[in-house]
Amino acid sequence: MNQAYFLTGTDTEVGKTFITCALLHRAARDGLRAAGLKPVAAGTDAAGRNEDVEAIRAASNLKLPDATINPYCFTAAVAPHIAAAESGVTIEFGTIRAACASARQAADLLIVEGVGGFRVPLGGDGDSADLAVALGLPVILVIGLRLGCINHALLTAEAITARGLHIAGWVANHIDPAMARFAENLATLSELLPAPLLGVVPHAPTGGAAGAAEFLRLPEAR
Repeated sequence: MNQAYFLTGTDTEVGKTFITCALLHRAARDGLRAAGLKPVAAGTDAAGRNEDVEAIRAASNLKLPDATINPYCFTAAVAPHIAAAESGVTIEFGTIRAACASARQAADLLIVEGVGGFRVPLGGDGDSADLAVALGLPVILVIGLRLGCINHALLTAEAITARGLHIAGWVANHIDPAMARFAENLATLSELLPAPLLGVVPHAPTGGAAGAAEFLRLPEAR
């Protein structure tokens, strides 16, 4: 069994890293060697660490080299193409493809987390949608359940399928506990999205990402 997915979100701050980690915990409980990659990250602490990268590293039960987990990490917490330009670095898709290929040789399940939403500029090779195409992986879509999520979800799903990519599933992440008509919004998304629902994660689940794993299932292998 060797599954790999590109995980994206409807926007920034919808819980992509949280859901990435939860899916990795789910895979580990299912007896799989699971690893996550965050090819491009921006924003580091005083020790040069990125919070998302460290969370993904901790949630993976398969340990990989730092350069494989995170080929590009920038100090400034700004759009990655801006951070890369300021650092004099070019984000090259070939480097990311090589990291992904190396990780797939060792992992039963690999999740490659994108940055921001689906179409975030990365530099001369293109944006994060172009990266997803370059990797050729089925997509997991994280939807942050809040006002406006239906529009964002449908537009993102349309953009994914327009690139010829398969949506392996979507996750409803309840990021706004005060959201009105939560059940109705969820029902509408379930009706309109052309992909299976992998789970509904409640707001701030007990046990963090490990606890959220209880509410998720992995996509069906193709």
